[in-house]
Amino acid sequence: MPVLVSERIGDLNHDGHRLEYTEYGSGTRVVVLLHGQLMSRRMHEPLARHLAGEGFHVYALDLLGHGRSDRPADPAYFSVTAFAEQVVALLDHLGAEQVVVGGTSMGANVALGIAVADPDRLRGLICEMPVLDNAVEAGIVAFGPLLLASRVVPFAVDALRRATRAVPRSMLPFWPGIVLDTLGQHPESMGATVHGLFFGRVAPPRPMRRRIRLPALIVGHSRDPVHPAADAAMLADELDGSRFVEAESILEWRYRPDRLDGEAVAFLRICWQEVGAGRTVRSAT
Repeated sequence: MPVLVSERIGDLNHDGHRLEYTEYGSGTRVVVLLHGQLMSRRMHEPLARHLAGEGFHVYALDLLGHGRSDRPADPAYFSVTAFAEQVVALLDHLGAEQVVVGGTSMGANVALGIAVADPDRLRGLICEMPVLDNAVEAGIVAFGPLLLASRVVPFAVDALRRATRAVPRSMLPFWPGIVLDTLGQHPESMGATVHGLFFGRVAPPRPMRRRIRLPALIVGHSRDPVHPAADAAMLADELDGSRFVEAESILEWRYRPDRLDGEAVAFLRICWQEVGAGRTVRSAT
C-alpha cells in the first residue's frame, strides 16, 4: 500500500534567477534528484515519492532553463559547471551539509560535476544514463536539430508549445504527460540550453572523474545510443566503490520501477550508514 508523504513547492534566487523545487518527506537523510536535458523535475516525481516513503528527505530541482525555473537566453547559464553551482546554491539555501545527489542523463553529469566541485557535501551519487565519451556522435544527431530549429524556425517551437499546453494533463497517463511537458519549450531558452551544453562543459573530463572517491550507483541501459551502456560501465570502472546495474531498457525505471527503486533504496541506506565515508577526492597521480 502506498505511503502518504508530505510535499511542498519552494524556490530560491541564484545569480538573479529563480529556481523552483519540490520537497518530499522530511528528515536528515537528504537526497537531491536532477532531471534530464529539456525535461523537468516532474520526471522524478514517482521515484521521489517512493524514496520519501522509505524515510528519505527528497528534493527535486528544476535547473535553469527547465520546468518552472527561470529560462534565461544566455548560453553561459547552461553547462555542467553552471548547473552544479545551482545545485550547490540549493544545498546552501536548505542548509544541507550532507546529501546524496542522483540524476538522469544530463542530471547524472551534473551530479558528477558536484562531486568534483564540492565533494565534501556528498555521501554518494546515483547516475542513471550518464552522457560521456561514447555518446558524442549520437548527442549531436539528437540535439543538433533542436538547436537549429530554435534559431531558424522559432515560430515552429512556439507553435508546438502552444499545442502541447492545450492538452489537459489530467487526461493522460503520467509519462505521456511528461513527454508533452518536454515538448513545451521556449525557443530562446531551448537554443541557449543546447548551445551551452554543446560548447561548454558537458561532463567532468576523465582525469577528474577518476579522482572522485564516493559511493556510486551507476545505472545503464542497453540499446540506447544517446545514453550508451558503455558510458555507464566506463564510469563504474572509473569510480572506486561503485555498483553498476544494467536496466532492461530506458523504460524499466519508468514503467516497472520496483527492481531499480529497490536498488536505489538499498544504496541510499548504505550511504547513510557509512558515516564519514566517501567524502574526499583522490590526489592526482
